[in-house]
Order: sequence, then C-alpha cells, then structure tokens
Amino acid sequence: MRRLFCACLSLWLPAAAAQESYSFDVSQFEKKPFELNGYAELKAESFTFDRQAALYQLGFFDQPPRDGFGRGTGSLQLEGLYRHGIATAHVLAFGSYAHDYTGNDRDTRLYEASVSVQPNSQATYDLGKKTLSWGKGYAWNPVGFVQRPKDPNDPELSREGFVIAGGDFVRSFDGTLKTVALTPLLVPTTAGLNTDFGTSEHLNPAGKIYFLYADTDIDLMMLGAGAKSARYGFDFSRNLGTNLELHGEWARAASATRPVVDTAGNVVPIEEAPATSYLLGLRGLSERNLTTILEYYYNGAGYSEDELSNFASVVHSDYDQYQATGNAAPLTKLRTALLPAMARPNPGRRYLYLRLSQQEPFDILYFTPALTTIVNVDDRSYSIAPELLYTGVTNLELRFRMFWLYGAPLSDFGEKLNDRRLELRARYYF
Repeated sequence: MRRLFCACLSLWLPAAAAQESYSFDVSQFEKKPFELNGYAELKAESFTFDRQAALYQLGFFDQPPRDGFGRGTGSLQLEGLYRHGIATAHVLAFGSYAHDYTGNDRDTRLYEASVSVQPNSQATYDLGKKTLSWGKGYAWNPVGFVQRPKDPNDPELSREGFVIAGGDFVRSFDGTLKTVALTPLLVPTTAGLNTDFGTSEHLNPAGKIYFLYADTDIDLMMLGAGAKSARYGFDFSRNLGTNLELHGEWARAASATRPVVDTAGNVVPIEEAPATSYLLGLRGLSERNLTTILEYYYNGAGYSEDELSNFASVVHSDYDQYQATGNAAPLTKLRTALLPAMARPNPGRRYLYLRLSQQEPFDILYFTPALTTIVNVDDRSYSIAPELLYTGVTNLELRFRMFWLYGAPLSDFGEKLNDRRLELRARYYF
C-alpha cells in the first residue's frame, strides 16, 4: 500500500509542476470530512447433506433425518468515516436476517469502531475495535495472531475485529532499506472484553515491525503470553516479475491446545505442545488476464490424517451403538468436546489451495468465471468450487457458486456435513 501511494504521488507531482499548462479543481482531490458506504445483499443457498458422514451423524443424531435444506439470507453492511483535524473515526457494522428449517435468525455485529489520531506523517495512534490484517497469505494467515481466522472458501469477507490500543510509527530512508514501520499493540481481555480472544484478564502485548528492503516486504510479528500462549513469526512478499508475486509466512506458538479422541472413544485431555505453522504461495496474472493463486499451508496445530480418521471411525461406531441401543451419551460427549474443532473449514494439517480466475473470457464483458479447489494433502480429499461472477450493472454484483466435496471414507472432506452446496448472491454497493 505504501509503495502504491508513492507511485501515485510520483505520477501526480509532474502534473502539479506543469500547472501553468493544465488546470484542475483542487477540491476534487480533497478528502471529504464524512464518508458512508456499504452494501446490501440477498443470498440463497441449498445444502445437500451426506448422511453417512461423521459430522452429520455427530451433529444430527438426535434430530429427524434430513437430506439437506435451503437457506435465504439478507445482509446489510455499513461503513462510516468521519475526519476532523488530525483525528479519524471509523465504524463498520454488519447485520443479517436468515431463514431456514430451524426458523429465523438475526445477527447484528459491530465489526469496527475506532478512532485514529495522526499528528504527523510518521505517527498514527489507534484506539477501539479494529480489524487488523497480519500476513501475506490469501486463504490462510499463520501469523494472524491478533485477528479472527479467514474462511478459506470466502477469504475476502469482512471480519469482526478486536478492541485494541496501539499505533504505527514509520520512517523512510535512502538506500537498500527504504522503509521501517513499528506497530505496537495491546489487546486487553476481560470477562466482557475481547472474549473471543480470551476470557482471562490480560493485556496481551503484541507487535509488528515492517521493512521494505531491496523491494521485498518483510514483517516480524510477536504476541506475548497472556490469554493465548506466546508466539512469534514473520512474513514476506516479493515480486518475481511484473505480474508474478511470491509470498510466505512462518509462525511458532509456544503451546497449542486441542482435544483428541483415542481408539477407545475417550476424549484425551487437551494436548499441549509447541506448534510451527507456515505458508508459501504464488500469485500471478497472465497476459490473457488469468489470475492464479496457489498456496501450500502447513498447520502445526492441526489434526493429523490418523487423528481425523480415528475421530470419524469413533463417531461411526458410537452412532451405530446409538441406533441399536438408544444410548446417546458417547455421541453427546464427543459433540461437546470435539465438534467445534472438527467442524472448522480446515481442521487438518496440510492443505493446498488453488484459485483460477479469468476476467472477461472470449471478450464477454463484465463476466469473470473462477475455479477454486482446496486439497487435504495427507488424505487427498478435496473440495472444488466453480464460480460465475457478473458485474454488468452499475454497483451490482451477481455471483453463483457450486461446492462439491470429495473424499474416501474417514477422510477430511469425505466426512464433512454436506457434500454439495449451491449459492446465489446478489450484492448492491452504495
């Protein structure tokens, strides 16, 4: 972003120097004191359940059998910005109303509500609820210590932030090292503040140091011990060519917690051990406007192939027992202890992500088809999602997606709740 700003500034300065020959309205380039934008969205979804899958049996064993369901959702996202002097207030709010077989569901969230003060070009101070974006990965961010995880099936969705206190301090230099930026943070947790980050009372100091060195973006990150274990890491991004970028992340957590189940069906006490995670990816744009994103992700805190397989096997055994005897105790215990962890989009250890997006193929204006696949490298199960995007109407975006999940019995994607999903979304920006 800083390099983009500098590039834009370098293009603007010559034009300013030639103002005797050209004229323009300066007011058009002044920042408005108040901005309001957002989108309204309607989404229809159809889910097809896999009734033989472990996550279906664990989640629905005590409910009437279902082959699937449909859901309709209306959403509204509003973003407001107010500038006064050196201060800027920013608010991002999200609300939705959904209807499916369970009834109606309303959800209202304040994603961001923060104030930034910039006394000069080298310093900015932030206070309030803010969504941070640490890491260079597109689908995953191992170094995202102070943010909620992305949904790899929709990585660009807005996410709720945490209440923080911090700042940014920037210095520029002449030479190979062009920029250094320091971002110290506090992410305080109490019984009523940042409870998703942790419930115990801690200040949770964190920080990031950014370097622009020899045309390579580098970040060093850390999170002190507190509501979570201490962790540290780094990321980088570098252009290998005009339209080819290499990026990566590496993170180390002092301890990672996760429940596991043994072969006898007992939930083992939470295992604690250091965990290393990393990501390596490429992003490129071809001469024919084909965008390719390829990423390999290793999650040191994830479940191994044997652990995922054993979990599914135990669920199937307990489900058969429940069908024969009506004894729901083992399934109830597993659902409480393990379902939140196993129902995550990618609970495993090694994944490969590939997204291909072709802008306006065959000169079809405003049309962008795409294909996304996520593969569990260990058990070779995968999801595949073709997508059609149309933007031919001003401020209106129409998107249709289909998800298919494939995998052998006891595999990651083979034991997911649903094996097919259709989605139609209409989003109007204002």
